[in-house]
Amino acid sequence: MSSDPTTRYAGPEQQEPHTQEHPGHSGAMTPEPDYGEQTYRGSGKLTGKRALITGGDSGIGRAVALAFAREGADVMISHLEAEEQDARETCRLVRESGRTAAALAGDIQDEQHCGRLVDECVQELGGIDILVNNAAYQMSQEGIADISTEQFDRVLKTNVYAMFWLCKAALPHLSEGSAIINTTSIQAYEPSPNLLDYATSKAAILNFTKGLAQELAPKGIRVNAVAPGPIWTPLIPATMPADKVGDFGADTPLGRAGQPAELAPLYVFLASDDSTYVTGERIGATGGRPLP
Repeated sequence: MSSDPTTRYAGPEQQEPHTQEHPGHSGAMTPEPDYGEQTYRGSGKLTGKRALITGGDSGIGRAVALAFAREGADVMISHLEAEEQDARETCRLVRESGRTAAALAGDIQDEQHCGRLVDECVQELGGIDILVNNAAYQMSQEGIADISTEQFDRVLKTNVYAMFWLCKAALPHLSEGSAIINTTSIQAYEPSPNLLDYATSKAAILNFTKGLAQELAPKGIRVNAVAPGPIWTPLIPATMPADKVGDFGADTPLGRAGQPAELAPLYVFLASDDSTYVTGERIGATGGRPLP
């Protein structure tokens, strides 16, 4: 595989301009996303750790689950019931890496379900050391007039409320050396009009990360965020018009969309002792589009 970042993965001309029903599935994408199955090599950075990853069935969440497992962590993922097939594949990859895998289907828009997720993680894995708030919902619209209150609620509850509920539920189980990692977005800095509600939620995640980090720092718990740019995941054909899917990522300086496998090492870094002096920060992975 080429080490040239402009050609390491497929360019927009190789992306099939298709749409899927939400929430989308990896196997229906052309090309299929790269989760690091053939490339990620662990070195024990997370040995003995226990991680809860929302949206771990596919996309960035699956790549992070795989990388965490190959670094020695046991993993529990959350997913929607419609994502059962993809969730089973993530669990298979974690078990193939020699680690325990667990999954719980349900909608994190529900506060009680968020509490169950944490309880199940503690029961299945024996505790929780790393919380990755990664699951998200978006749906492209022409503008604010087309964003219904129902959609706005779904975006905020999935992306922001669930993060709040999960952090609250997990905190009693976290201790010195634990880490919380939230997925924000370049949209927090460069909001697209067609993703106004999603961009709003991602800005809230960034601010929440900075504030919670200050509260938890004296307890030895770090809170950070990753800010992806355009990443090739099932969320894209499931929420964007076909013409946007076909050239997705073409407007970056690297000229292509990123792959989930390219983001996983950032989450490993923030979860491991390599980043013990990093909290309240965000790491961008935007294909060259500058963040402030």
